Amino acid sequence: MELLCFLCDRHHIGRAIVCRRFVSGHALQACRTNHQEGAALAAAHVAIPARNSTVIRVVSDARTFHVTSSTFGKSFLLQSDRAAQLFVKVLYEYRSQGKFRLHEFVVMPNHFHVLLTVDAGMSVERAVQFIKGGFAFLAGKELGMKAPIWQRGFSEVRVLNAATAVRAVQYIRNNPVAAGLTSEPGAYLYSSARAGYALDPLPQGLKPASYSDPLGTAEAMP
Repeated sequence: MELLCFLCDRHHIGRAIVCRRFVSGHALQACRTNHQEGAALAAAHVAIPARNSTVIRVVSDARTFHVTSSTFGKSFLLQSDRAAQLFVKVLYEYRSQGKFRLHEFVVMPNHFHVLLTVDAGMSVERAVQFIKGGFAFLAGKELGMKAPIWQRGFSEVRVLNAATAVRAVQYIRNNPVAAGLTSEPGAYLYSSARAGYALDPLPQGLKPASYSDPLGTAEAMP
């Protein structure tokens, strides 16, 4: 069975990689590779799942995605407290505007992960454009960052069931631990694993029958 998966810096998930490259205003280019060849591919590519939807279907109903994107050249542009705080501010600004529902996030020194849901009338590309474009604008204005800030495109994994949602939550929350930035997920300042961040509940169909935080802590605030 072919599994959609993505490559994030040091980790593979699943047995196959289905990628696509998205550049605003340009065509989507799909490619597929066997995971056994992933070692050679890993050094050069971030796997980006292919989309099997028409433009109409992309904005037809609520869809949940695990999204990953990196800074330009994998530089540590998000490493400072000011930059990470600004990124979180941008996330919550667009959440408050109803651009997407925010379920999980983590801001790493050179990339980010978000688990979000977009509703009818909004594509995942547009939602990510808000996040990346909003941060780039404010980072230039407030932090003096110069373009380019982000690498082109992003990776996404469509979350279709509760098991995939739980794995995505665990992966996002444990990312700082895997990177050696903290010993406990909840101790990392710029992660939804840390207490105090308001998060939207997962769509009903993606919640386990008895929903609790996948890491065993209290359920995130709605």
